[in-house]
Amino acid sequence: MGTVRRSVALLGATGSVGTQTLDVLRREPDRFELVSVAGSSRLRELAAIVREFHVARVGISHEQDRAAVVEMVGPAVEIVVGPEGLAALAASADIVVNAVMGFAGLPVTMAALANGRRLALANKESLIAAAPLVESVRRTPGAQILPIDSEHCAIHQCLAGSIDHPGHPDVRRLILTASGGPFRGWSPEQLATASTADALHHPTWSMGAKITIDSSTLMNKGLEVLEASALFGVAADRVAVVVHPQSIVHSMVEYVDGSVIAQLSRPDMRLPIAYCLGMPDRLDHAWGQLDFSTAFALTFEPPDVATFTALPLAYEAARLGGAAPAWLSAANEVAVEACLDGRVAWRDIVPIVSAVMDSYEAGSLSSIEDLYAHDARARDLARALVEVSS
Repeated sequence: MGTVRRSVALLGATGSVGTQTLDVLRREPDRFELVSVAGSSRLRELAAIVREFHVARVGISHEQDRAAVVEMVGPAVEIVVGPEGLAALAASADIVVNAVMGFAGLPVTMAALANGRRLALANKESLIAAAPLVESVRRTPGAQILPIDSEHCAIHQCLAGSIDHPGHPDVRRLILTASGGPFRGWSPEQLATASTADALHHPTWSMGAKITIDSSTLMNKGLEVLEASALFGVAADRVAVVVHPQSIVHSMVEYVDGSVIAQLSRPDMRLPIAYCLGMPDRLDHAWGQLDFSTAFALTFEPPDVATFTALPLAYEAARLGGAAPAWLSAANEVAVEACLDGRVAWRDIVPIVSAVMDSYEAGSLSSIEDLYAHDARARDLARALVEVSS
């Protein structure tokens, strides 16, 4: 009996995760059929994907781009627009890869799960901001979240023996590894002169600009703590962070008997992407394969939380609960965007987020409307602080 070919919707197709997902799909044409793609601003690249893979449905952000896209892909391709369009695409494929950047990925996450699809999640912000809401639709029959983030994908693999135990009582800690980013070992005095260009030079990973900046502040690791808590149903105080500059150990699980199980590979995002697409099978391409005939070292050290205060901010958001993680994520998106646009310096990012969190207003989080209201409030505060800092 042959392999069943599964349909794939790739939303965020022109970004870093999207392009690496395409590389996986090119090598497995008998397993997967790319039926839907979506992108925001790189319309020529999006059209090239449509033509290469003979995609039937395309999502774009703005109605005014429709005519240009139709001209590039032809009238036979269905065009959908905006958040509603993304949600429609997410409801209509066996596997949905959510590589949409930031909070805009929320409709994809919610629609994929509500329609019982497998969600290969590279958009941590939607899960972090909407964890209680996501948890409710996650119970839909057939719904499944598999994390593309290398750290959470590693934990998913290391939890194989504990996956059927809600809350994982046999697990002492989930241990997320961090490269330390481009500024590992820098003093506060050195960081005061750090530039955006410096921050965009990640030592081991090739990623999009937003996540690379987040890695430089360690906010990315803080968001991953919140994501791990939501994904695996463990309290944030059972999620630890350790700096591992080689980025070979992608994360670990420490069990109550003292055993530690780790997942190791060279840094290559195609490995976790292929894991999420192929589950329960592993695709035979050896991405990330290590050469144990050559000596290499693995080192670990605690994060410098006194200097990189974004990480403690995330743990505080977890302690506050409710909409606090949504505020953290929203404020950070605004501050990072301002940094990338040159409106604030790199050193301003975390103070802006911290000031927003100091103004956190607890409130109801029982609906999408509640979440949007919290998100808007945090963004308004962050934008006001950006204006002051500009």
